[in-house]
Amino acid sequence: MSEIILPFEPKEKETLSSYHSKVWSGLTLTLKGDHLELEFPEEADGLSSAVYGGGMVRLKRAVNLFVNRDYECSDPVRDMENKLGEWGYPLSSCAGLMTAVPLVHAAVAEEDTGSAGIFCCVTAAAGNAARAGVKRNVLAVYRPGTINIMLGIDGRLTPAAMVNAVMTAVEAKAAALADLGITDPENGLVATGTTTDAIVLGVSQNNRYRAEHVYAGTATDLGGAIGRLVYSAVTASLQSVKSRNYNS
Repeated sequence: MSEIILPFEPKEKETLSSYHSKVWSGLTLTLKGDHLELEFPEEADGLSSAVYGGGMVRLKRAVNLFVNRDYECSDPVRDMENKLGEWGYPLSSCAGLMTAVPLVHAAVAEEDTGSAGIFCCVTAAAGNAARAGVKRNVLAVYRPGTINIMLGIDGRLTPAAMVNAVMTAVEAKAAALADLGITDPENGLVATGTTTDAIVLGVSQNNRYRAEHVYAGTATDLGGAIGRLVYSAVTASLQSVKSRNYNS
């Protein structure tokens, strides 16, 4: 498995502004001031819970926008559209996420399984950690998510396998929170996420690996790698945030 890195974390040496994937040629993650842009080399099959452009769509890019914790969030779709126009991105073929986590805490992990290349980027904090499966207070309006996962898979997946990949990623996120001892402050139980987490998956459907994945659960090479990468990236981003005493 590839090393987990935080490409935009301030360092004594020159800090990167762009990260080029080692497993998916042409895939680029760039820090552009108030947002991260994940740009696919060609349009990819997308599946996401993104506040903007979510669902099953074709994706050319995914953006993760930093907003302050006091962000007035009555219309995040309109706000994202305005930002896309400001940045000069087309409104179509884009998934838009929002986070209150400073983007320098983005963690990146990659792996080539031999039948797919997997890229993972996570921004994570646990200030609004929550436990699924219990009664708790709910939010009437959108709040910027604090664990955002951007996955890119260079390979061929059926629609069912794409859903399976998202399931595996979410399971890995929950496992990372459990192992770090992060709890829901309302009830003291182990957290499974935060109140408004989001995930975006882009799949190339490229045939260069000459394999089509119909499953992506933890018993498969693909799912196993997804789980490892998400678990490690969530852990690394949370630890980076903790080291700087920042809570979201």
